[in-house]
Amino acid sequence: MMQRRENNRRGDRRGSRGPRDEFEGKTLDLARVTRVAAGGRKFRFRATVVVGNKKGKVGVGIGKGQDVQQAVAKATRAARKHLVDVPIVNETIAHQVEAKFGASRVLLKPIPKGRGLIAGGAVRVICERAGIANVSAKFLSKTKNPLNNAMATIEALRKLKARSTKSLPADATHQALQVGETNSLES
Repeated sequence: MMQRRENNRRGDRRGSRGPRDEFEGKTLDLARVTRVAAGGRKFRFRATVVVGNKKGKVGVGIGKGQDVQQAVAKATRAARKHLVDVPIVNETIAHQVEAKFGASRVLLKPIPKGRGLIAGGAVRVICERAGIANVSAKFLSKTKNPLNNAMATIEALRKLKARSTKSLPADATHQALQVGETNSLES
């Protein structure tokens, strides 16, 4: 019996290494970059990481390092330093917004609750990490560069202004239509 208690204490001590981090990260892009020097080519890695708490805070960071692990660690630190507060209303954004970064242009539109996340690539990852459940996104440019697309999405989220729920007519009219449909089905 004494043996079990001792193991439990030791197990508890090992398991608790401080408070659990609320931010969840995802590597968006990983690229090998080259620098030509006198002695030949020097290879490094560039990582783009998105971190968010799914409660309205999200950030994108870029890091370079000699190996992948070092680049991802630097990018994660940079993303935590550059967090953006996203005003979320009824699991969506408050209004339509458009932003440009480099060659990338992105358009984000709010949609009614229950429609889901209609977005791809960098926008999907960023919106998931921010906690936005219902949004429609469209890239208005032809660039497929995930880094520029991610930065354009962050710019768009930065431009959002918080509005009260009274100014969003989508839910009220949507619910009124559903009630009207159920009444006509019953009769």
